[in-house]
Amino acid sequence: MASTTPAPPTAAAGAASYGRGARILSVGIASTGLFTFAYFAVASHVLPGAQYGALSTLWAVLFVVISVIYRPVEQLLSRTIADRIARGLTAGHPLRVPLSIQAAFAALFLAIALALRRPIEDTFDGSSALYWVFVGATLAYAASYFARGYLAGHQWFGLYGALVLFESVSRFCFPVAVAVGLASGQTAVALGIVAAPCASLVVVPWAFARHAGARERTEAVAPARQGALTMRAGAGFAASVAAIQLAEQALLNASVLTVRASAGSVLAGVVFNALLITRAPLQLFQAVQTSLLPHLSGLEATEGQAAFARAIRTTILVIAAFAAAVALGLVLVGPYVMDLVFGKGYSYDRFGLAVIALGMGLHLTAGTFNQAALARGQARAAAAVWLGSATLFVVWMLVPVVGDELLRAEVGYAGAAAVLCALLRALYRRPPTAVATAYS
Repeated sequence: MASTTPAPPTAAAGAASYGRGARILSVGIASTGLFTFAYFAVASHVLPGAQYGALSTLWAVLFVVISVIYRPVEQLLSRTIADRIARGLTAGHPLRVPLSIQAAFAALFLAIALALRRPIEDTFDGSSALYWVFVGATLAYAASYFARGYLAGHQWFGLYGALVLFESVSRFCFPVAVAVGLASGQTAVALGIVAAPCASLVVVPWAFARHAGARERTEAVAPARQGALTMRAGAGFAASVAAIQLAEQALLNASVLTVRASAGSVLAGVVFNALLITRAPLQLFQAVQTSLLPHLSGLEATEGQAAFARAIRTTILVIAAFAAAVALGLVLVGPYVMDLVFGKGYSYDRFGLAVIALGMGLHLTAGTFNQAALARGQARAAAAVWLGSATLFVVWMLVPVVGDELLRAEVGYAGAAAVLCALLRALYRRPPTAVATAYS
């Protein structure tokens, strides 16, 4: 009797799947980025400067936390499921270990947040409403990020894009409601942040039900325990990715927090607005990252280094062209666009904005090398590189070498991204045979 085990995907099929997945996700996440940008643009017009600054601080702190404690499990699920599928193991994907890690992270967060309620509220200008939005949103995102990892690992990218798009549209409705007079105040705008991940979960049961038949048909293909993920391996990988996420969030948010501490909420909001230039493309690049990791994991398992290197090279060329175009556009019309979107309360320098765009390109390139490191099992070494670069940036922001705090943030971000990119490129050039374990 012929074997029922499916053959691993070919390089051509894998490349087509990666390209199609990246395109589908790009549409969904590009729209998500636009709605996120619009959320803050509308919020900046309907709230006073200090309240908008506190809201932007909430967003910055929230995404530091959820990226550090939940993105690792998303990446773990994506890499593990894609690697198993590439090896022909299409059933029995290990969920117990990732679920345990995710639940432990959420429980640890809740315990710390309750214990530190007063200092957290002080970070949000003493607002208890913003504190509860922060706690509720963080817990809700546990389910959202687990679903993202599961969908990405199976390369169900249309459903992934629908989930994040529905989330951002739901969040955007809240400042719009304030703008048209259906609601009022900071709390009404902030409630969109906690409502969005809850609303996005409506997609999850529909998504899993749609694919239930396919999963049932493959249930007997491979033993459930074959290639099972151990708690030690999963926790080690998740810890390394958590360190990477912490470092990345420091690059994006440390300047907002240090400026807030030294100059107040209003200038912190200005720095946050400038760094939206890099946040929106980085959110768009999540489409590439989300499809790139399972694609590279499959290539590492089945095709070898030529196809692997070709995927990396193509991605970096696209990033370089995109970053150059954004930098040129900001030199030409950057200050005008910032005034139009956020009002005329601050004069942005066109070349400072272009520096952020170049830093964004280096950051995206570093992210590509990082996905290669994760696919090859170099997570621990990549985490050390990220932490070192983030530490360098935080020290730069704390030492007033440049008196203008916005300019200090712009130059520091680009410089740290350049260091990060160079070090991860060096790690990428290291022979993968030096790696001891796939989850090291």
